[in-house]
Amino acid sequence: MTQRIDELTTTRIVYPKILYFGTPVVLLTTLNVDGSSNITPMSSAWALGDRIILGLGEGGHGFANIRRLGECVVNVPSPELWQKIEALAPLTGANPVPDHKRGIFRHEKDKFAVSGLTAIRSHQVLPSRIDECPLQIEAKVVDIRLAGERTRFGVIEVEAVTVHAHEAIVLDDSHINTSAWSPLIYNFRHYFGLSKDLGKTFRAEV
Repeated sequence: MTQRIDELTTTRIVYPKILYFGTPVVLLTTLNVDGSSNITPMSSAWALGDRIILGLGEGGHGFANIRRLGECVVNVPSPELWQKIEALAPLTGANPVPDHKRGIFRHEKDKFAVSGLTAIRSHQVLPSRIDECPLQIEAKVVDIRLAGERTRFGVIEVEAVTVHAHEAIVLDDSHINTSAWSPLIYNFRHYFGLSKDLGKTFRAEV
């Protein structure tokens, strides 16, 4: 017996140029060859347990740094930082600028100075943390694989080794105060914050 499925809502087939359907913005800090820290704004990151999966373009400076050293800091900004992040968007730490970025991006060595963000020392990795980000996750690379065809990107699995949180968003050593914390969301290349709390999952502890 064939099951009939009625389409109750009108839909259409679409071909989005990008699939950023609402993901958190991350400022990834990695170590340059000269020992300074580079900042890479990115919007492809998700966590499972103590592992975080990051997606970076193969030709990016941040990807080259993380591949070389195997360490990074996953800095998670709040919505009020969006303009500082946008100031970083057209910049690259690569010099010379790669061919595929030429005419769109420009080289900038000191991204902290340009954005007005503050570098602070990490505890277990070499790249700096970003003081203004309410969550700063020091991490070490577990695995890297390449994906894609014409556009190549790295799928990077990292393990969180130390998590720093602003005191204002902490309930206790094991819980973040979700009433006080809101990540910056990248929604089809527009920036958003979270709306009011709609409820919680049955697994929530607080």
